[in-house]
Amino acid sequence: MANAEHGVRSDAATGAGAGAARALLWLVVAALAVRQTAVVLRRPPGERLTDLETWIGEYGALHMTGSLYDSDRFTGTPFAGLVLKPLARTAEQSLGVVWTLGSLLLVVALGVVAARALPDPVARRTSLLGVPVAISLLMLSLPVRNAFHLGQTSIIPVLLVLLACFVVRGERAPGLLIAVAAALQPTVLLFAVLLLLTGRRRAAVTGGATFVACTALTWAAMPRDSWTYWVHHVAGAGLGETPDSLANQSLHGALLRFGLTGPLEIALFVVLSAVVCRLGLRRAVRYAHDGQLLLAVAVTGCVAVAVSPTAWQHQLLWVLLAVVGRVGKRASDRLMWPTVVVLALTLPAKMLLPNMAVVIPVRDNVLLITALCAACVVPFLPRTSPYWRDPIPTDYTTPAAARWSRIPLLPFWRRVLSRPNLLLELLLIRVVYSAYSQVRLAATAGRGTAERHGAQIHSFERLLHIDIEHRVNHAVVEIGWLRGFFDFYYTTFHFIVPLTILGVLYVRRPADYRWVRSSIGFATILALVGFWLYPLAPPRLMPGLGFIDTVNGVQDFAKPDYGTLTSMTNQYAAMPSLHFGWSLWCGVVVVMLAPKPWMKALGLLHPLFTVSAIIATANHWVLDAVGGATVVALGFGLTYVLAGPRELRAPAVPAAAKPLDDLADGAPSRRVGDGAAHRG
Repeated sequence: MANAEHGVRSDAATGAGAGAARALLWLVVAALAVRQTAVVLRRPPGERLTDLETWIGEYGALHMTGSLYDSDRFTGTPFAGLVLKPLARTAEQSLGVVWTLGSLLLVVALGVVAARALPDPVARRTSLLGVPVAISLLMLSLPVRNAFHLGQTSIIPVLLVLLACFVVRGERAPGLLIAVAAALQPTVLLFAVLLLLTGRRRAAVTGGATFVACTALTWAAMPRDSWTYWVHHVAGAGLGETPDSLANQSLHGALLRFGLTGPLEIALFVVLSAVVCRLGLRRAVRYAHDGQLLLAVAVTGCVAVAVSPTAWQHQLLWVLLAVVGRVGKRASDRLMWPTVVVLALTLPAKMLLPNMAVVIPVRDNVLLITALCAACVVPFLPRTSPYWRDPIPTDYTTPAAARWSRIPLLPFWRRVLSRPNLLLELLLIRVVYSAYSQVRLAATAGRGTAERHGAQIHSFERLLHIDIEHRVNHAVVEIGWLRGFFDFYYTTFHFIVPLTILGVLYVRRPADYRWVRSSIGFATILALVGFWLYPLAPPRLMPGLGFIDTVNGVQDFAKPDYGTLTSMTNQYAAMPSLHFGWSLWCGVVVVMLAPKPWMKALGLLHPLFTVSAIIATANHWVLDAVGGATVVALGFGLTYVLAGPRELRAPAVPAAAKPLDDLADGAPSRRVGDGAAHRG
């Protein structure tokens, strides 16, 4: 009886939590919809819905005599031109509003259909939250944002295919919908092939025949345009931007970017397209027979993206649908593929990968690579797999008891013992650093504000008798080798040392890695708040105080923008000093975890050298270092509050049992960081 009552209460609590989460997600959807509409409609007429304007505007292609393709402004099919022709008489202002609101409704409908098409069985929480999550992801995705900005029709083919596969009944209606979608985006005709291979022969024949009829009708009505599109431009290749531009995320565009041209490029493109079609469609058929029809649709769409002569950003919405595939036997790995897809489809490629020559080919083709992986490579689990519903569970541990009982440890932040997924960690570090760089750049203020804050800091240091920056700066300038050492130390070790420590801990001590990674993450976020709220001119950018910038050279204070030394950083992001903060974090971590006394002593030298360097080079005030130490202390404190002490409660093992000291599998047996056996 008591157990039953407890179960009812637990279910009620779960339902209430899911209901609150659903309401919050719908608020997010509403906010995203309002923002998306406002971003489009607040732009001047010449800067919003630019593709739509070049089509049906006063001087658009649909108003001009002659062919739609006399210029490269019209990128749609002749059938699309035929359908859009009546809209050319619509008032521009009203059409812009109606088009934007209509696009919003299409995105909502797409999210609803996609969420309802998830393969059974669907958990109750997923069924409640699936629709708002799907709509939110669609709103945030680059293809939808690009389609909104340009006024493109690329959402319509995706919705038509989903309606054909999941909503309409019978055999004729699905074929008709796919045919109309293919008339707007030709490679979508691959879905008729999918219907044929999955046994829906009548629907496939109807789709193919209807597509031929639509094309023939367009040839009869617009013969010149049809000839130009299908023969001269080969299904749209060369319309819009140049085919080798980064916006063209197809195999054709990638081969052109690699420098291949002429018959060799065309032959290679045809061969690769045939291989991708064969592999991708075979996989799609397998997933369709397995009951994962939405994944089959996503895989087929990714094939269509890869083999299209041109696949512009607004046409890549198919790739986002591949997020529904389940990958990995372990529960801890299940988030890897969805995270990769969502990040690739929502963030610019430059935020995912650094500007390094070795990764530029990957960065330039990240969307194409994601589509190819979804179509041909990623081992999605079949529903018959024992890991489909019951993956290998993640090992969690209970933290040791808190030393201070008043600290409210939060139980939902559970400590994971296993090593985190390396790809996810690298993506996380890169995305967080990119966000850090963007916020740091955005947290700018006028020169007057930054200098006023600099004067406040200088006055307060004089009051405390800690204004040593000027004396140290000039003393170091007089000693050439010391100046060179501090300049080198300031510019070199800021990133190398923290990344090295994180790398070593990831390999040797995964449980500690998660703890210290969280602490430096919290410290960095708090530092960004400081940059935003208190822009501060460093000593080297304070006129009249006589500081010497040893790293960048003499500053010309007569120039209003002298502080913008590069386009890479905000020169007024000085309080708190992350140079010192990160170095102090390194020192604390080394002292906590290093097994040898000499290692601990060496770890303490890094923050000592760093604080000396930031003062000697006139890049920070003493109080900036105090601020850096403060955010690091708060970072460790927040991690403690969320995850408990770094030490873990020892598992109960028989006295005669051998201690499980080996951390290769990420499962420590004693207090992490304390036991002698664990210090290796």
